[in-house]
Amino acid sequence: MNVTQVESTLINESQLGSRLNHAVGANRRGEFGLLLSMLSEDARDMAQFQTEAHLNHDLRAKFELPTAQALIGQLDGDIMVTDNSQVHQQSGTTAFRLANVLNEEALVIRSKESLEMQEVLANCALSVRRRYNQVAVAPKVELTHFVDQLVIQRQMGELIAQA
Repeated sequence: MNVTQVESTLINESQLGSRLNHAVGANRRGEFGLLLSMLSEDARDMAQFQTEAHLNHDLRAKFELPTAQALIGQLDGDIMVTDNSQVHQQSGTTAFRLANVLNEEALVIRSKESLEMQEVLANCALSVRRRYNQVAVAPKVELTHFVDQLVIQRQMGELIAQA
């Protein structure tokens, strides 16, 4: 049995090359099931969405969304922070909302991840955790050369003729 180790996490079926086809052709249901279970369950990871047209697509511009709200990791730095709390205390909720729209406060994240987020990430697939941590892993695509495909087809034709 020929076993090859996968270098990175499997994302989509193009990384497997012809291994799925060989598993089906050789009637190795266990290997076929194992390979399918290791693929990402997220539809955005499928090979047809990994083209340049899909990767460079700006969804914020398409749906006319505003820019993302600013984030501050820690408040102990020398960063100028907008504080609209005085407006809320003096003038109420409506004035606070108006002040926040005109001069938006940054979202404050006190640590890298909250306890709840750590629990959620622990239950996610490895590909989802890597996407969340923005670890880019370029999938290795194994394509069989056309001449090699022809040789394999001829060998299969000879085997079929013998049967």
